[in-house]
Amino acid sequence: MQPSHAAIVYNPVRMPLERVRRAVEEQERRHGWGPSRWYETSGGDSGRRAAQDAVEGGAAVVVVAGGDGTVRTVAEVVQEAGMPLALLPTGTGNLLARNLGLPLNDVERCVRIAFGVTTRRVDVACAELEDESGARSRQTFLVMAGIGLDAEMAEHAGALAKQRLGWLAYVAPIARSVIANRLFHLDYRVDGGHTKSARAHTIIVGNCGTLTGKMLLIPAAVVDDGLLDVVMLRPQGRFGWAQIGARLMVQGIAHRSRFGRNMFRLAPELRALAYAQGQRFDVRFETPHGIELDGDGFGLVVRARVTVRPGALGVRVGGDAARAGSAGGVPGGAQA
Repeated sequence: MQPSHAAIVYNPVRMPLERVRRAVEEQERRHGWGPSRWYETSGGDSGRRAAQDAVEGGAAVVVVAGGDGTVRTVAEVVQEAGMPLALLPTGTGNLLARNLGLPLNDVERCVRIAFGVTTRRVDVACAELEDESGARSRQTFLVMAGIGLDAEMAEHAGALAKQRLGWLAYVAPIARSVIANRLFHLDYRVDGGHTKSARAHTIIVGNCGTLTGKMLLIPAAVVDDGLLDVVMLRPQGRFGWAQIGARLMVQGIAHRSRFGRNMFRLAPELRALAYAQGQRFDVRFETPHGIELDGDGFGLVVRARVTVRPGALGVRVGGDAARAGSAGGVPGGAQA
């Protein structure tokens, strides 16, 4: 019987390859595993082919060294095969790693976790998209789907800019979007409820709730609760944007302690943020709008249906991340 081996799927951009190799080899010796197999992603394929090769090779764990986009692509393949996934975050946002409480700048610790045995089952979101011509596609994501500001960020912050500037690459798209403050009309339905109409600047369908800088966008979102959380941003002018920014910062601070969460429940609702929760979200637009999934743009759509597959993916985590629970349902805005 051959010893177990790991598969390393890596994006070569900003990847400390030699440091990762040393850490992997140390864990191979410690656990008595065979040599790991290395699969590099390419510009034309963000990881799907590499993930398929890793699965066909019978890896005991697939380690993804890259950002949320690479993780999303690899997870789509790995979850179908039932293999555990491990994260070595080297991207711009690394939101899945942040929401799971995994280390962000510690290669050696990430690799130790990858070769460990603690696995947390997380939900996988599925997005069925339809464009103006009626063509349909089906994609998965783990963190967030965004329409509006989030999609514009994905479209205008190119890979090179993100590589060189990190989150600063998003400043210009955010500034343009805030100044324009264009609202769009949508019809939506959560689960089997009634169809509602609304106007919004941005819609986020989240499996996770925390952004960079410990900003808490969706207080009730938990990566393994079997639910999707929807937030609509509908600010009234630039003052409305200031209210949203302040609320997100306060939510992030309050969320860090039980006392803070309890105090924040007394805060008044903010109409500029509207929340909903369920297992299915259907939305239709009067005009086509861009959509992004985990930071990658997927073009213009007129309809979308997002559903959730509870606990469909196993992710290697440390002890603290395995015990991490709900955000406590901290309210932050009105009901959508």
